[in-house]
Parts: sequence; C-alpha cells; structure tokens
Amino acid sequence: MGVDARTATRVVGVVVAWNRRDLLAQTLSGLAAQTRGLDGLVVIDNASTDDSAALARAHPGVTEVVTLPHNTGGAGGFAAGIARAVATHDADLVWLMDDDTVPTPTALEALLDARAAYPGRVSVAASRADWRDGREHPMNRPRPRPGASRVLRGAAAMADAVPIRSASFVSILVDAAAVRRHGLPEADYFLWNDDFEYTARLLRDGVGLYVPASRVYHLTKVFGSSDADPGPRFVNEVRNKLWVFTRSDALGPADRVLYAGATALRWARMLARSPHRGPLLAWGREGLAAGVRAPRPTRQVLAGTPVAADVEQIERGAGRA
Repeated sequence: MGVDARTATRVVGVVVAWNRRDLLAQTLSGLAAQTRGLDGLVVIDNASTDDSAALARAHPGVTEVVTLPHNTGGAGGFAAGIARAVATHDADLVWLMDDDTVPTPTALEALLDARAAYPGRVSVAASRADWRDGREHPMNRPRPRPGASRVLRGAAAMADAVPIRSASFVSILVDAAAVRRHGLPEADYFLWNDDFEYTARLLRDGVGLYVPASRVYHLTKVFGSSDADPGPRFVNEVRNKLWVFTRSDALGPADRVLYAGATALRWARMLARSPHRGPLLAWGREGLAAGVRAPRPTRQVLAGTPVAADVEQIERGAGRA
C-alpha cells in the first residue's frame, strides 16, 4: 500500500498574536476543527498586554507559545514563527495566519490536495480569504503570475488552482525547503509589505498556487482594499515598498517596473480619495526618508529573543547571515 503524502507530511501551524484574544480564540478553534489536523501549532505572542498568551497556552491544540520580549510586528512575528516551526519542530510545511483569521474545516486539506495534484514542487499555496459576510477580501487576493506560460497555467489547473507571484500571510502553506533556501521574512519591515516581499522572494523561482477551494475568513474591522487610506501606517507602506524595490532580490527587472508602476497608481488613487492629503503626504515623505537606509538583518532584529538560535540557523543556511 502506498503512503498518502497529505498525511505523511509534517505540517506545523504558525499564528502571530497581539492583543486580540477573542479573535485568537476563534482562530484556534478553527484550527482544531480541521479535517486534516496539524502536526504542531506554534503561537507567537508579540508581547501582548491582554491574556492572549494564557489563552493560547490553555488550548489543547497548541504545541508551544513563544512570547517575544517586545512587539516585533507581523514581520517579526512571522519570521520568528517560521524559524521555530522549521528549525525546532521539523516542519515539512508551515501554515501561516494572523490572529484574526478563521479557517473553515477543510482549509488545510484543500491546500494539501492542491499540492498533491500539482505535477511538481509547490513553494507557496494560498487560501481564498473571505470577509465576515462571505465576500472575497480584496486586500488578500494573491497577485496572479504575470506572463505565466500555458504549461504553468495548465499544470495549476490540474490542481484547480491559479499560478501566483505573491500572497499575503493570511493563510498560506509554505514549503520548508523554500524557507531553508531563501531564508526568513525581513523582520525590520514590522508591518506592511513584509508578506509581499517574502512570498515574492520565494516565488521568484518557485511555484505559487492560489487555491480557491481552501477557504478562510479574515475578520478585519472593515472591508476594503489596499488602496484605502492607511493613516500613519503610510510611513511603513512607503518605506517598505522602497526597500522592496531597492534592497530586495524578490523582484526581477521587469517585475520592478510592473509593481512600481502599480504602486504609484495606487498611491495616486489613495491621495485623490483621502480627505487628509496633507498628513498623508507628510507620512509619505517620512517613509521615503526612512527607506534610504537598509533594513536591519532579521537575525539582528530578533537577537535576544527565544527564537534567536532558530533564526540564526535558518538565515545562515540560506546564506543570509
């Protein structure tokens, strides 16, 4: 009898949590209800001031809670979680999500089915993320792969999937071999564009699939796309996009032109719609000034944390230390 790769593969979940204990409870319940259970679950507590860590430690499905000494943002949290899952928990695949993401019972099974049906290795498989009312959340729709060949599109279709170039951290299944080759997310991004940079880096020469059959709910406060007015977070948006375009090897020359142009158009729409153009422009200038310096290495950002040795192991193996 043959071995079913979907059950033989070791899948470790990573949830990054910060001060949303009620949403975290829903996330953990959704993970516990999976038709294909996880082989391990790591919760990264980003120095929450509520009882998120205690709630996670009390949950029977959680393997480990890692509390960081200070809030490292989504970027640092996912870097820490991926490092822990791969280096300490021996994951073959790492399933990533925020603490406001609630997977439907077959979400993981559908991702694994797509990987099994695809005739080749898959670096990233992404779920469909819906808002609380069932509409697909526009901020989480993965970017299709520009110029995908007929062969690649046909291979993806065999898995009922679409080839993608990048995705968000709202429910993606990442191959640990790709992590060991390309390293971890850039923790210094703190928030915004860290998932774009990281998945684009993994998928520059790897295969990514958008799997609509895998469904999760992304329970943000409002329904909106990435061109909504971000307020002060526009500093991070501008700084991090500048880092992506000038400091990262995630994009080739054609990609840089394509995505830089799309970014400029999106910022123009944002400014045109916003009633707070003056503050937005000021935050944009602040982001441009901050983007001149390079981001600190992830191992430096996470030095002195409980995952420092794991981060060092992964980054050194990928030639990024």
